[in-house]
Amino acid sequence: MSSSSTQTAATLTGLAAVFMWSFLSLLTVASGTMPPFQLAAITFTIGGLIGVATWAWRPQAAHALKQPLVVWLLGVGGLFGYHALYFIALRLAPPAEAQLFNYLWPLLIVLFSAFLPNEKLKSHHILGVLLGLAGTLVLIAGMRGVDIRQEYIVGYVCALGAALAWSSYSVLSRPFKNVPSDAVAGFCLATAALSFVCHLLFEQTVWPANTAQWLSVIALGIFPVGLAFYAWDQGVKFGDIRALGAASYAAPLLSTIFLVLAGYAEQRWSLGLAAVLISLGGVVAAKEMLFKK
Repeated sequence: MSSSSTQTAATLTGLAAVFMWSFLSLLTVASGTMPPFQLAAITFTIGGLIGVATWAWRPQAAHALKQPLVVWLLGVGGLFGYHALYFIALRLAPPAEAQLFNYLWPLLIVLFSAFLPNEKLKSHHILGVLLGLAGTLVLIAGMRGVDIRQEYIVGYVCALGAALAWSSYSVLSRPFKNVPSDAVAGFCLATAALSFVCHLLFEQTVWPANTAQWLSVIALGIFPVGLAFYAWDQGVKFGDIRALGAASYAAPLLSTIFLVLAGYAEQRWSLGLAAVLISLGGVVAAKEMLFKK
């Protein structure tokens, strides 16, 4: 397989992660009122065990856990750091405003990628990600309204910290291409353990009330908080990371569409405009891959 084909395949794998993340809001709402760190502890345990389960017929893959400390700090710092800061942001600031700052991470991925070896940031990458950001702004402002207020500054800072944590993890994974994606299983289980500690310290335990809520929790662990991280690892290490950054703005768009279809949100004019802007941004950012000579 040529290097170009390999990159395209890895990019598509990364896009699969974005698609799975678009179900995060719907499944979280459907899972009931479980506190965020408890939910993270359970779903990351499921996500980690998915990887471990594959070692039954690939026992050599378990050696992927033998990594230098810097790799563990990057992996666990990215997964747990992002989610912890995001959860704190949602507690200290209104959801719409917190989301606004949090969704700077795709833009930061594109900008940070300029510092990677053999990666060249071009004008269409910047234009594409800015179109995606504009679409997300329209989406959040139109669906929920935005009111930036000084008393929520700590929450905004935490949301921005979450964006920095995830974008840094995504871009810094690139130099560690030699680390197998099987190591993500270890990162997930470590994140689950830290989330469990935070749950015991800061939250009251709330279990799902019925089978539907339990199934939603399990689905969260399998897809958005499980397989998506393995797919994203492949995407950012071997795919077009700039195109992935811009395309990541599809996640909040698809997430909102799924909430509307499920009856958890109302359809508004902003949804259509956001769809146009985000789709256009993705095409512009990925034009080299989509329109090869």
